[in-house]
Amino acid sequence: MPENIVAMVRRIADGGRLTAEEGRRILRAGGAELGWILAGAQQLRETFCGEGVGLCMILNAKSGQCSEDCRFCAQSAHYRTDAPVFPLQSAGRIVAEAQRADREGARCFGIVTSGARILPGAELESILEALREIRATTSLAPSASLGILDAATACALADAGCVTYHHNLETARSFFPRICTTHDYEEDLQTVRTAKQAGMKVCCGGLFGLGESPEQRLELGLTLRDLDVDSVPVNFLHPVSGTPLADTRPLPPMEALKIIALFRYLMPDRHLTVCGGRGRTLGDYQSWIFLAGASGMMVGDYLTTSGRRLSDDLRMVTDAELTYERC
Repeated sequence: MPENIVAMVRRIADGGRLTAEEGRRILRAGGAELGWILAGAQQLRETFCGEGVGLCMILNAKSGQCSEDCRFCAQSAHYRTDAPVFPLQSAGRIVAEAQRADREGARCFGIVTSGARILPGAELESILEALREIRATTSLAPSASLGILDAATACALADAGCVTYHHNLETARSFFPRICTTHDYEEDLQTVRTAKQAGMKVCCGGLFGLGESPEQRLELGLTLRDLDVDSVPVNFLHPVSGTPLADTRPLPPMEALKIIALFRYLMPDRHLTVCGGRGRTLGDYQSWIFLAGASGMMVGDYLTTSGRRLSDDLRMVTDAELTYERC
């Protein structure tokens, strides 16, 4: 390994921070240099996260008719797509899906609802009931992704047993107005702070391939590092017919791997999960996510698109001579 990469990896492993210029170099890398950078990312993953791969599953618990205009989203009411539309599923159905996820080896189970926020009342009470039952009947660490949070709702979720609150920033502040105009970026940042103040862990990451520049990918990573999030989901755009980004071409696999590696170098001791768009973007290179520093992946179906068979993902983990972890 070249001495400059050795020195960078050693410094970060010893508690140092990746600089912005080093981040730019990772995103520009190619050829043998990229190979060495990926090797360093793998070393950091092994140092801080071991050889276990965390598996998470999500449930689309309420779908469609979202008032937000996120240009990538199949569930936005601003666009005409084939995404399913249904109200919040019952607490019993949510719990049943969580129990299935527990049996299939997930470590985290996410309850995801469409809409800008979950409002106090029957819907919130149903989610709180489901959270309490999941904690009582499974070994899962339940999470929720319910949109923008206020302090009272955050405390209620934490009291009911929600371990992690999931809320993606999606992209850099400088690019966000080109992706969403119906709420301000600061509301997303405050939601992360509110969830942490309530005692929950925070899972917060982004979606790549929206048309953002490499510099804006670095900007998002630096923002997440400053927010001190606990885990980082990395998603890649899966273009959906009917949305403004329907004709966007997927990122090349090597570019996607550089993004994963960048985030491992930026936040070496955080759980880094590769989620939506994995198959479409990475194709035959899906197993390389672990070489690039990922310590987890989402399995099963996504919100409005299908994932691949669980058995294929589990075999990919074992073929990489890794193990999948439970809570």
